[in-house]
Amino acid sequence: MEDVRVCAASALAGIAAAALWAPAFGAEAPDISGTYWATAYSAKIQIVGGGDLPLTAAGKAAYDKNMAGLKNGSITDDARKICLPDGLPRLLATPYPFEIIQSPPGPPGQITIFYELSHQVRTVDMDRKLPSDDDLVAYPYYNGHSYGRFEGDTLVVESAGFNEKTFIDATGAPHTDEMHTIERIRKISPTQLEDVVTIRDPQYYSRDWQARFVYNLRNDVRLEDYVCGEPHRDLSSVAGVRR
Repeated sequence: MEDVRVCAASALAGIAAAALWAPAFGAEAPDISGTYWATAYSAKIQIVGGGDLPLTAAGKAAYDKNMAGLKNGSITDDARKICLPDGLPRLLATPYPFEIIQSPPGPPGQITIFYELSHQVRTVDMDRKLPSDDDLVAYPYYNGHSYGRFEGDTLVVESAGFNEKTFIDATGAPHTDEMHTIERIRKISPTQLEDVVTIRDPQYYSRDWQARFVYNLRNDVRLEDYVCGEPHRDLSSVAGVRR
């Protein structure tokens, strides 16, 4: 009888824990898990509403330096040369597929995104506030530290704590370690996922700006091993990729 009571108590505790995390992973949270693949790629990030990047004087100087360095070889694109992480928001423009995995109900709540390109892994801690900048700057990551929550049908992911070793895009657009990003990720149809990212980096950009990425659900695709610098997956289905 004692064993029965213990098992019952454990079961009730599990139910209570699942209920506690229901806002993030319960029945009302949308299911965005699956494998996704972009249909188009642009080396230069495209701003929502069009136009050029809203660079400050310092940002323009940094961008000019990066572009000149990439052209003459004094600066290397390590994300492509030695397959270091792309960083945000460049990672969102990947022409390779990626997979989103949602943890089951119960702590620790987490969403994990596996990117085929360079074996990159992003973890999104759910229902936890973004730590202070002081705490994040002490441990800078290429793809930053990400914290998420569901707002209705949308996954909102805030990221900060970036190092300065990455570019905004493949053309060398710059950012500082003070950059913050906010992604709003949602299904816009049963087979399409949208990610609208807002970039805030006052030292290099005169205002917040956004970029939008759309991916097709491709559960018929399996992620493959990625070998840096070697021929890989057929990307002929992705518009804008150099053949």
